Amino acid sequence: MNNKPLWKPNIKNTLLSKYAQFLKKNKLHNYKNYKNLHRWSIENKSFFWKSVWDFTEVVGLFNEPVVVNEKHFVNSKFFINSKLNYTNNILNNNLKDNAIVFYPEKGKRRALTWATLKKNINKFSNYLKKNGIKKGDRVGGVLPNIPEAVVGFLGCAKIGAVWSSCSSDFGAEAIIDRFGQIKPRVLIVSDYYYYNNKKIETLSKIKKVLKKIKSIKSVIVVSYDGTEKKHRTNFKHESWDSIMSEGKELSSDILYNFNSPLYILYSSGTTGKPKCIVHGVGGSLLQHKKEHQLHCNIVPKSRVFYFTTCGWMMWNWLVGCLASKATIYLYDGSPFATKKDRLFKIIEKEKITHFGAGAKYFDSLKKHKLNIKKVFNLKELKTIFSTGSPLSKESFNYIYKFIKKNIHLASICGGTDIVSCFIGGNPNSPVYSGEIQCRGLGMDVSVFDERGKTINKRKGELVCLSTFVSKPLGFWNDKNNKKFKEVYFSKFRNVWYQGDYAEITQHGGFVVYGRSDATLNSGGVRIGTAEIYGVVEKIENILECVAVEQKYNNDTRIVLFVKTNKGFLLDETTKKSIIKKIKSSLSPKHTPAKILQVSDIPKTKSGKIVELAVKKLINGEPVVNVSSLINPESLEGFKNRKELKC
Repeated sequence: MNNKPLWKPNIKNTLLSKYAQFLKKNKLHNYKNYKNLHRWSIENKSFFWKSVWDFTEVVGLFNEPVVVNEKHFVNSKFFINSKLNYTNNILNNNLKDNAIVFYPEKGKRRALTWATLKKNINKFSNYLKKNGIKKGDRVGGVLPNIPEAVVGFLGCAKIGAVWSSCSSDFGAEAIIDRFGQIKPRVLIVSDYYYYNNKKIETLSKIKKVLKKIKSIKSVIVVSYDGTEKKHRTNFKHESWDSIMSEGKELSSDILYNFNSPLYILYSSGTTGKPKCIVHGVGGSLLQHKKEHQLHCNIVPKSRVFYFTTCGWMMWNWLVGCLASKATIYLYDGSPFATKKDRLFKIIEKEKITHFGAGAKYFDSLKKHKLNIKKVFNLKELKTIFSTGSPLSKESFNYIYKFIKKNIHLASICGGTDIVSCFIGGNPNSPVYSGEIQCRGLGMDVSVFDERGKTINKRKGELVCLSTFVSKPLGFWNDKNNKKFKEVYFSKFRNVWYQGDYAEITQHGGFVVYGRSDATLNSGGVRIGTAEIYGVVEKIENILECVAVEQKYNNDTRIVLFVKTNKGFLLDETTKKSIIKKIKSSLSPKHTPAKILQVSDIPKTKSGKIVELAVKKLINGEPVVNVSSLINPESLEGFKNRKELKC
């Protein structure tokens, strides 16, 4: 275990420190340390969540109670008599500078001031209202990570409509699998996008979508580059430009119930049709304001850049930063299209204060041995976020050695399920290599063994013991919450099961070892796949790997697939080196029975390795919904491998 921290905080002016003073001043809690504060936030949910409402200055109408049915996880509700407007909370400032700055992989930088953002939101919400869209109606976006996506979402939220988005690289079937369940009335699409130096048109798939989803009455086409143009399509559509140039502004603001639906997100869909997860107006806003301000120290005029797509929950999380009066930065395309360090050029130029990406992005920088701090001036950068998959110790160390020494590295873990984090960063606590710093305030997180008993310094299931404000409203069209209960509450009674394999450290932090459904079982010992990846991916010429269990001779065995540098052939010498390294670094039980080379590793569109799909393939089970993968063709490399028959 690491006893020497990589970073120590200066806690004098953090918002978390100011929040502690706020609690003391209002005689709510006498702050001693973070552990003490966290315990208070769990044991006093009503006082805690109301204090977050007050401290972060939520704009709305508050009425008691704060929480009802607190002891019953599924039936619990927050702020049932309180009302607010999500978009009002985003636009509640008099700032004169930029609200959104957009960089495409190829093309010109674009920016929207706060005034322009407000004007465009009002125009779009007026368009929706004029076309009969009302509270609860769904609007879908198949869009790149462009400013119009943010305007579309906030225009919906303004009038109580429900937003849902997929990224532009989703194929027709993937769009239908998602939007076909929620039946949107309006669809917004872009004409094209760029990825890896290729211009990819997107309109040709829309007719197939319209044929399957009859609920769509209006289609709006957005120009990717923000310029006005006429689009030739084989379906009837309206132009985003015409709405923005001719539309009138809707200036009236209606307050909606705290638990009204705000947006619908989707599970990955690698084991069946994606689940449609409905998130509420107030729960999403309050949870994000808590995380952004107290856990990430995002202050007015912070400049927040998260590398994401519209199909990943981190997009919703990033947009929520606007409610803390921060400027958000959007990037669309491959982060490595022109140069491996492209994003850091933007970070330097724009004086970004907070930057985040998936763990695989940082792993890739490390693999390419980029010395970022030698090339770029990152003086303004205060915080780096990492999520999507476990960030290895090696990547922690790489960030501090080659990106910036004096930086708050906030590895965070939560998910689409809660559109936020269970565990994450703490600007007032040290950072230890390989560890997520703390439980989130108000998040009653623990680790269970198989019998449902709390354990420390041992690996087990990541769980949440009591309710929280961003608990989803449920799944779309899920009668009596049947599927919802099955997914999160069937393993442990009245306890949220997250499906991550984790361990609480001696510092009170967490190490996540991967998804529970991908955990390996060797000789009765459960092994997290992230442990193996952390060792193997350090070996020269190996870029990535995926480890799964194969059923074999009435038992199971571990099979490791590796992706190597181009032109490198996986020979017996390298295989022996892998086995030796795993044995010495981990244990003989971690050693794979077979090591095979593949040309690519399957991933979701948010960059997560899909172990379950590989596991199904090599065990002769069907893999459904491959459209949820960014590289479905990679699955061919795992089919019918003769090496797995002996």
